[in-house]
Amino acid sequence: MPVSSETRKRFALATALRGLLMLAAGIYAVIWPLEALAVLLVFGGILLLIDGALGLWSLTFGGGKSGNYWFDVVANAASLVLGVVILISPLLATIFTVTFISTLVGLAAIVVGVMQIVVIVRERESYARIWPVVLSGASYVLLGLVLLLFPLLSAWVGMVIGGILLIIFAIGLFGWAWRLYQASKA
Repeated sequence: MPVSSETRKRFALATALRGLLMLAAGIYAVIWPLEALAVLLVFGGILLLIDGALGLWSLTFGGGKSGNYWFDVVANAASLVLGVVILISPLLATIFTVTFISTLVGLAAIVVGVMQIVVIVRERESYARIWPVVLSGASYVLLGLVLLLFPLLSAWVGMVIGGILLIIFAIGLFGWAWRLYQASKA
């Protein structure tokens, strides 16, 4: 079924609007990364609050029963409480959340790096060169240490990188919107 030129124009406009929103979010994340992180956390808090409330409503009134009823009640109640806590103090929640996640990812990176180094050194006879894997393992360990020692700086850098990616994706959406618009004129 062919698509009309009006429909293509609307697709082009919707795609351009998506690109504009993505560009604005990317610029905001690059210029004010910690504020963008706090905004992202507030949206997460709102999502947790809505999810917890709807989950409890579903269990109570919506007939959404499963074999893990009490687990579902506790999980939805925890989601609801966590959403409220985040919305009450987004700055404090941001610091604790960033520190917690950075610690988990940092520890995981250190474990992976050490495991890579240990395995390649133990089985070095099987490989022609072990230095690329040792270098990779050392990079993981270094990344883990940076995440453990500087969690807020790591979050700041992550937001800037995410903002740059949003800007790049927005440019791609603008190109796609332009192609859709040109196709609607043909």
